[in-house]
Amino acid sequence: MSELYELPDGWEWKKISDIIVKTKNIIPKNNPQSNFTYIDISSINNDIFSIVSPKIILGKDAPSRAKKEVQINDILFATTRPNLKNIAIIKEQYSNPVASTGFCILRTNNTENKYLFFYLLSNIFYKQVEKYIRGAQYPAISDKDVKSIVIPLPPIKEQKRIVAKLDKLFAKIDKAIALHQQNIDEAEALMGAVLDEVFRELEGRYCLSSINAIIQKTKNLKPKNDGEKYFTYIDISSINNEHFIVESPKKILGKDAPSRAKKEIIEGDIVYATTRPNLKNIALINQKYENPIASTGFCVLRVNNKAINKFLFFYLLTNQLFEQIESNIRGAQYPAISDRDLKNCKIPLLPLNIQQKTVQYLDQISAKVEALKKEQKEKMQSLKDLKASILDKAFRGGI
Repeated sequence: MSELYELPDGWEWKKISDIIVKTKNIIPKNNPQSNFTYIDISSINNDIFSIVSPKIILGKDAPSRAKKEVQINDILFATTRPNLKNIAIIKEQYSNPVASTGFCILRTNNTENKYLFFYLLSNIFYKQVEKYIRGAQYPAISDKDVKSIVIPLPPIKEQKRIVAKLDKLFAKIDKAIALHQQNIDEAEALMGAVLDEVFRELEGRYCLSSINAIIQKTKNLKPKNDGEKYFTYIDISSINNEHFIVESPKKILGKDAPSRAKKEIIEGDIVYATTRPNLKNIALINQKYENPIASTGFCVLRVNNKAINKFLFFYLLTNQLFEQIESNIRGAQYPAISDRDLKNCKIPLLPLNIQQKTVQYLDQISAKVEALKKEQKEKMQSLKDLKASILDKAFRGGI
């Protein structure tokens, strides 16, 4: 077995497969009227490594990926984009829990489950993961590869001691991280309050117009007709909904374009994700891309000569806008609105010079908020780096 470094006396290298038991798949559709607690990737908060929003679904409505049986104390490790660390321990008893096939389920035998959980967060583990990752568009690792990775294993008594020490150290660090996160949340709330106040005042002073009246018609493309041409594909995963920017567009050949890659976009357009609109996956396309194309999961908004795109963009972030679309949201599992619903929403119609002054003011507030958030995030990152350093020491017998 490959040894990554020398271990303390009494420790040994084991494959993860040696310290877990086999789990099984289930078929919820065989019990169509039974309720299941479905845990998918979106159910995981990868800042605190916890399950925060499992879904209750009927067996007959279960997606095809809802297959993996799970139970309390199991560890869930997301195998797609493993660098995002969508990892959690099931800490409570759910009713008929079932997990997505996007997870590798790790159920320990005579090993402390939290010892394995902490190891999955360590750099030592991720350096091994990297060599197994396949796929450019959706980098992933297989369950088999996860289980083949080696772990430094001390006797069970030492495992428990290490877990207790890590719990104690991380409780203090997590408390500090939580305070910085609170500052970020308060800054975002301030920005939201400013947006609502500004547009509430404008709604009282100016007439309202539908968004439809201030946008141009856009068109769909057929990338497969240009099979060897490269396109820049923007889908929901390309959006950073914290900064409302496009962060990771994908380069694809027309012949490989997914069926949802249809909507033409250009610099200056706004893309608004119509699925789960409460998440505000919204971005202003602020640069030129090579043959850009967007998913049909977006409503593409291109302003005409009656509006400034940044003015519309800011309005899309307000509670006033969400209140207008909320009654039109349909679907339990994938709540969504139509493009038409969004375009029918009302917006204050201002002279362009007033729109420009409004945008300048909101830009100034936004810049201050972003600077504060950046400072808090840098402090949070330092604390996260400290945790990583402590983990690496722990799995070398150094704490």
